[in-house]
Amino acid sequence: MATASFPSHSHGSYLLKIVFYFTIVTISVSLLLPTAEAAVKKYQFDVVVKNVSRLCHAKPIVTVNGRYPGPTVHAREGDRVIINVTNHAQYNMSIHWHGVKQLRNGWADGPAYITQCPIQSGKSYSYDFNITGQRGTLWWHAHILWLRATVHGALVIMPPLGVPYPFPNQPHGEAELSIENQGNTLGLPPNMSDAHTINGKPGPLFPCSQDKHTYALDVEWGKTYLLRIINAALNDELFFAIAGHNMTVVEIDAVYCKPFTTDALLIAPGQTTNVIVRANRAPGRYFMATRPFMDAPVPVDNKTATSILQYKGVPTTILPLLPRLPTPNDTDFAGAYLDKLRSLNTPQFPANVPLTVDRRLFYTIGLGMNPCASCVNGTRLTASLNNITFVMPTIGLLQAHYFGIKGVFRLDFPDKPVTAFNYTGAPLTANLGTSKGTRLSKVAFNSTVELVLQDTNLLTVESHPFHLHGYNFFVVGRGIGNFDPAKDPAKFNLVDPPERNTVGVPTGGWTAIRFRADNPGVWFMHCHLELHTTWGLKMAFVVDNGDGPEQSVLPPPKDLPLC
Repeated sequence: MATASFPSHSHGSYLLKIVFYFTIVTISVSLLLPTAEAAVKKYQFDVVVKNVSRLCHAKPIVTVNGRYPGPTVHAREGDRVIINVTNHAQYNMSIHWHGVKQLRNGWADGPAYITQCPIQSGKSYSYDFNITGQRGTLWWHAHILWLRATVHGALVIMPPLGVPYPFPNQPHGEAELSIENQGNTLGLPPNMSDAHTINGKPGPLFPCSQDKHTYALDVEWGKTYLLRIINAALNDELFFAIAGHNMTVVEIDAVYCKPFTTDALLIAPGQTTNVIVRANRAPGRYFMATRPFMDAPVPVDNKTATSILQYKGVPTTILPLLPRLPTPNDTDFAGAYLDKLRSLNTPQFPANVPLTVDRRLFYTIGLGMNPCASCVNGTRLTASLNNITFVMPTIGLLQAHYFGIKGVFRLDFPDKPVTAFNYTGAPLTANLGTSKGTRLSKVAFNSTVELVLQDTNLLTVESHPFHLHGYNFFVVGRGIGNFDPAKDPAKFNLVDPPERNTVGVPTGGWTAIRFRADNPGVWFMHCHLELHTTWGLKMAFVVDNGDGPEQSVLPPPKDLPLC
């Protein structure tokens, strides 16, 4: 059985080729000791294929430095980070630093064909960026094809030396959750995943997964631990709980929040959550467990992955206790949990919510079906925003924008759907074709934007986690049914709404966000369900330069990859 003890770091080593179907969860925990301040942190990432054995089979997968999950990037607020990525695999590669704002520096953001051409096999590219005004748990992952299933890791940003957390006790821990599903070549959804894993290890509920394929975390009675939890899943929202132990949520998406205690948490793909756990129960062994949340008529892998929180000195022969996770379709728990999320909103960490709005956007989220001669039944499932299925370009959009290259994209993405309808009424199963195009929305520098994301019942309702690159935003409201522009804004939280970079749109409902467009460049926005992103559920904003070079996109680096 693999174990981790404070203060050492432990990382899983589960690798799997992306053409197989399975689910992964990863957790590693360590106590962070004070280190000397460093202005520049440098890392070397070698993208390589490695064989590993899990679930009774050996499989090759793409990794960074031969590790799954990949290496954790450690930095402090204010640091400069330089990560040189050398691609030794046969696939093109790009890496996104999920949640890093990349101020004026979209060249380091990473999504392939959005801010850069991918790193070709045998080539290298250095991601060079500053961490400004951010501290907490973020993560990094491949941002091309489905490679982030195995190419991802934690990005831990500590406060500056001498600056404490705004809560008592300072231990450090981290956790990752990732899911891999594949199967879009015939125009159909992917097959069901084979397993979940924690720290690259599925736990004893799966075959061939005893002992070394079960992750265990050693804790000492009376001590307090900070777990950094990352949902790197491809297609699942997840519940997470620890048997016999409550968790105090203190941070979401690298933003401090008002602490609250819960016996389980909900985390969508792309999101991070920091929790404090106190080892104050009877010394024993306790399962940490995760399984999907799905309140729509969509099949999911409902298997439970487990790892073990074990008190030091307790024999490993004692059987762990299982936590009581919410039921897979527990919408009430999900809503109540999300209602508790509030920004800390103190003088040191204020919630600078835009109180006035310069631009109001309303985007409908829909599934569709377009003709496909090579697909089963002659159709391919698609997804769209405002009925537009995004078409990926063949060069980076940021390059085209910066150098004025014509014919790559259009700036006519509509602020609202062309045709209004009863978005969440009876399922709509006819006339499901979408328009296609590389259509972007232009936004004035420093303008305030309100965006309402509305789920629809085109084919089916479903929850969608949306990620906006280059920005945090405030989640000022959400609801079930159709958004009512006459009534719902009166209920918005404009005082202490949660600040995030990834937000879930509820099944058959809507979410409203606000942000200030003060970061010039081309910024991707997409559903973080990899399946839906592949189907075209994405778009991008072009944020104008402001006045002068300090409000303008930086020049591109000399080693920017070529297409």
